Amino acid sequence: MNQLSAWATSLINWFKFWWTCSRAFALPVTVMTWLIAFTYCFDGNKINGLIALVGIIFAHLATNIFDDYNDYKILCKDKKYLESAQICKCKMITDGLITHKGLLKAALICCGLASVTGLFLTYKTGYGVLLIAAIASIFVLFYSQCTTRGLGEIAVGLMYGPLLFEGMQYIMKGSFSLDILFLALSVAFFIIAFLYTHTLLDYDGDKCSHKKTLACTYDKNTSLKILLLMYTSGYILITTYSILMQRYLLLMTFITIPLVMNLYKTMQIYNNDKTIIPEIKWWNYPLGEWDYIEKEGSQSFYLRLYLSRNINTYFALIICMAFLLEKLL
Repeated sequence: MNQLSAWATSLINWFKFWWTCSRAFALPVTVMTWLIAFTYCFDGNKINGLIALVGIIFAHLATNIFDDYNDYKILCKDKKYLESAQICKCKMITDGLITHKGLLKAALICCGLASVTGLFLTYKTGYGVLLIAAIASIFVLFYSQCTTRGLGEIAVGLMYGPLLFEGMQYIMKGSFSLDILFLALSVAFFIIAFLYTHTLLDYDGDKCSHKKTLACTYDKNTSLKILLLMYTSGYILITTYSILMQRYLLLMTFITIPLVMNLYKTMQIYNNDKTIIPEIKWWNYPLGEWDYIEKEGSQSFYLRLYLSRNINTYFALIICMAFLLEKLL
């Protein structure tokens, strides 16, 4: 019994380590985006849709790990780069918990598992999967380079918007669709806003290391206004889609507007003083691994990042709920 308990503890610790190392806290954004497409295509092949989720998750984790791998190469060039970066930036490497090469191996393993899933779905559904997978692979492998050229948001928007939605449409229903493309674009702006929030939080460190993200192209106040523009674009697109397709229940997504305004206000505070931690309200939850984050001293960073992630989660849940209600009514 003691040996079994020790094995279980070891497994849990291993899982926690890789959860943190791969920045898996962002997975809800990907999973909820997948769930929208899955719910939309619910009358299609559900098994294929569930298999696709496995590949999508590993592709996401590979992107995160590759990004940290490349970020560390930049940060370790100059001590001032590391000093200006967030406390949590590449922390697994700086704390000596994993080597730089170990991170690369983990990224390649995730890429391999995503590729196996893609090949299996190609065998089951056709060569359209290869087209989607090939484009997505380019974004995964060169995502870090995209972020240094201010193209990270576009890459993520395409991956988790049109590519994900059209891919799900193809493997579940056997064809591509312009209708789902309209929905994908509206969701993509919320995905982009989440990523952009992350780059806003990294603004000072990215500026110091000369990383040319979209946010770093402008001053802090202007960059923050762009965040609001991204969310506004998402609401305009979902409204347009709901009217054109007569799916008016999707307008329930407006419930998330107060959460966006709350995020915007906390980001304004962060721009002036990044050490200020806003009072945590019940609508700010869930906040994963908060005890660990408090020990690390990165509450100010993660609270705002979680706020943005949760907006995406609630937005996606409302869309899924609207689709399910349509089927019931």
